[in-house]
Amino acid sequence: MSDAPPPELAQRVLREQVAAVHASAPAAYLADLLTAQALGIGLFFATWRWQVLLWMALHLALTLRRAYRRYQRSPDAADHPEYWARFNARNVLLRSSVWALAPWLCIPPGRQLGPWVMLIVMMMGWCAGGALSLAVLKRNIPRFIVPSMSSLTVALAWRGDSTHLFLAVGCLLYMGVIITFALQHHRLLTASLTMRFEKEALAEQLSRQIAATQRASEEKTRFLAAASHDLRQPLHAIALFGAVLEKELQGREEGQHAARLMDAVGALGQSLDTLLDISRLDAGEVTSEIQPVALNPLFLSLNHVFAAQAADRDLQLRLRATPCWVLSDPRLLQRLLSNLVDNALKYTPRGGVVVAARTRGSLVWIDVHDTGIGMANEHLGHIFDEFYQIGNPGRDRAQGLGIGLSIVQRLSRLLAHPLHVHSRPGRGSRFRLVLPAVSALGALPAAAHSGSALPLPRRVLVIDDETAIRQAVTELLQAHGVAVHAVASEAEAEAVLVQSTQGGASIEALLCDVRLADGADGLAAAQRLRTRFGPGLPVLLITGETAPQRQQQMHDSGLRVLFKPVAADRLLQALAALTLRDQAHAHTLS
Repeated sequence: MSDAPPPELAQRVLREQVAAVHASAPAAYLADLLTAQALGIGLFFATWRWQVLLWMALHLALTLRRAYRRYQRSPDAADHPEYWARFNARNVLLRSSVWALAPWLCIPPGRQLGPWVMLIVMMMGWCAGGALSLAVLKRNIPRFIVPSMSSLTVALAWRGDSTHLFLAVGCLLYMGVIITFALQHHRLLTASLTMRFEKEALAEQLSRQIAATQRASEEKTRFLAAASHDLRQPLHAIALFGAVLEKELQGREEGQHAARLMDAVGALGQSLDTLLDISRLDAGEVTSEIQPVALNPLFLSLNHVFAAQAADRDLQLRLRATPCWVLSDPRLLQRLLSNLVDNALKYTPRGGVVVAARTRGSLVWIDVHDTGIGMANEHLGHIFDEFYQIGNPGRDRAQGLGIGLSIVQRLSRLLAHPLHVHSRPGRGSRFRLVLPAVSALGALPAAAHSGSALPLPRRVLVIDDETAIRQAVTELLQAHGVAVHAVASEAEAEAVLVQSTQGGASIEALLCDVRLADGADGLAAAQRLRTRFGPGLPVLLITGETAPQRQQQMHDSGLRVLFKPVAADRLLQALAALTLRDQAHAHTLS
């Protein structure tokens, strides 16, 4: 079986070898010239032979020819490595042939050993040094060493006496040793290059596989977002018509079918919400707002949500009261724990689920423990994969889509709350969330303790192309003492900002819909308005966009984003947060 590399790899190695030998050619030519001229001067003063000057001139002419420059000037040299390898080999043979003339031209007849010793030492040194730089290409080794050293060996043996014969044998042995050494050096260099290119090929293959995986993930995310967005409108209509049908059939036998229809619509709506959560998390659109969070109210809220579900399945659900406070995002933390509790209830046929929090130094552990079916070790590495479910080969929809734990993992990474899982088959599972603890004392701002109103902006500019939305937002904000300028386009908004700037009553916040009439881009409009009227203008974007690329653009803009439908309290809190951030920024600048 041959160990030769594949043709493509061998061609790539040869290309690199040719490039390396030509890259070192200028230094090699210079060293060769200096060695030859030093030897020639020494031999000339030792022998006073005019042939030495002839040999020096011949060597100088060969050096000044600088054949390697043809390769350097060739624009497509890398595409023809075999041609340039042969070209280099011919020039190496020519240089070695010039050195082969030295024993015959530079040494006078007779038995003087001085010139011979000088020539032998210099040629052996030249041969050893050149072998290191030229051994990159295997074909150079015999062409470089054999002509010069063979000529030296024959010239010594030609003298016929025992001393010169002894020196000839020594030169012959040296030639064998240096050839062996050069071949070993060549094999090491070739193996190194081959290994390097094999690793690069593996890295490129891995990079392509990673890119393909990322593309598949992006396509999946786009599909989830598009499916979620496109199905919401007909689902909304189905729910409305179903509600009418359910009311009309109330008290009749057919009413049970309408009730089942509404249950199916509700389940489908939850599935779409889950798919939208996945697409938003993968797009990097979801951002966390870390703040002190009291766990006890959060646990009470979870109990209200899941108590009925646990009772329907004859399970005990206990959320133990706790005085612990943590640093987290209250909305995302509640969603994370909701998914854990929901998952625990689904896979617990008897017994129950316990949620408890404990302080451990500067950390708080939140444990969600169930007495369910548990999991074997081989499943633990996959439970956070999308659509992975244990014991549900038939994809029973009653057990969900298998996305809940995937969302849990994404949220734990987003919040930087490590998640640990311990499970035993038939004994149950425990999911432990690790959060930073915070003291309850001073956790709430003074406004929250005193019950004072939210610090809303005094004047808000609203850009939305729908009249009903503008009216609703205007009435809501005016009810909280906020002056509102509601417009439908960027041009109208610009006019309001110009007027407010000239009149001295400046706009303190811009509330802008992302998708405006006639395909106008609300994000771009908000950015242009900030560029003209100052980057300090607080902006709050409102959108129903679900496309990952669009969500990523909004995330990269650094602007605060709320996703439709937006509850009134969330809108007010977001505007208050913009005001507080603006006040803090102004205080820092002052």
